[in-house]
Amino acid sequence: MEAIYTVLGFTYELELSTRPAKYLGELEVWDDAESRLKEALDGSGATWQLNPGDGAFYGPKIDITVHDALRRPFQCATIQLDFQLPIRFELTYNAPDGTEKRPVIVHRAILGSIERMTGILTEHFAGKWPFWLSPRQVMVVPVMPMFNDYATELQRKLHLQGIVIDTDLDDGSTLNKKVRNAQLAQYNFIFVVGEKEKTSGTVNVRTRDNVVHGEFSVEDITEKLIRLRDSKSNVDVLE
Repeated sequence: MEAIYTVLGFTYELELSTRPAKYLGELEVWDDAESRLKEALDGSGATWQLNPGDGAFYGPKIDITVHDALRRPFQCATIQLDFQLPIRFELTYNAPDGTEKRPVIVHRAILGSIERMTGILTEHFAGKWPFWLSPRQVMVVPVMPMFNDYATELQRKLHLQGIVIDTDLDDGSTLNKKVRNAQLAQYNFIFVVGEKEKTSGTVNVRTRDNVVHGEFSVEDITEKLIRLRDSKSNVDVLE
């Protein structure tokens, strides 16, 4: 959980949700489960708060609330102990001492629902997905139709390296319009290519925020993008 939320750039808070007013099972089983979860939370070294009476009807749980870039809270992950289903299904296992024991089911959801987490991440990044997560990483923009073939070849080469890359081959659009369209579509990087770039095997790189990085060889920019992707950095820095 910590690894996932840290790489996504979230901070989070932990709560121990205890026995609700209406619950299943024996009181001593609940007390034991809550005690074990308290020990786990204390052992984690993280700060946590008690959330009395908000557990599931079948067991206590640890609720994780994440905070996005604007410090808005979202309850996503949860870890729940379920003592009731093993009883109802009469589940047992053979312990090392040869006796039969009753297992405990652990319900664990790290992201919650994928759809909800995608919405939270979209809000968190304000629609500007970091390169490693972005569905629109690179747009190649030829300055004239005669350079469409070079743009298509660039797309092929970077696609083979696992880069999500598109080309704007609309001959009816101006260069400025193509670049602007790519920026509005939140492509992390825009490659502008013309006569100079085709001749020297390079690309001219700018970002969706209109930061101009300048000219790079195809090999150099490919290596930089692969490093950026594999670093899982939430800041698009070419190194």
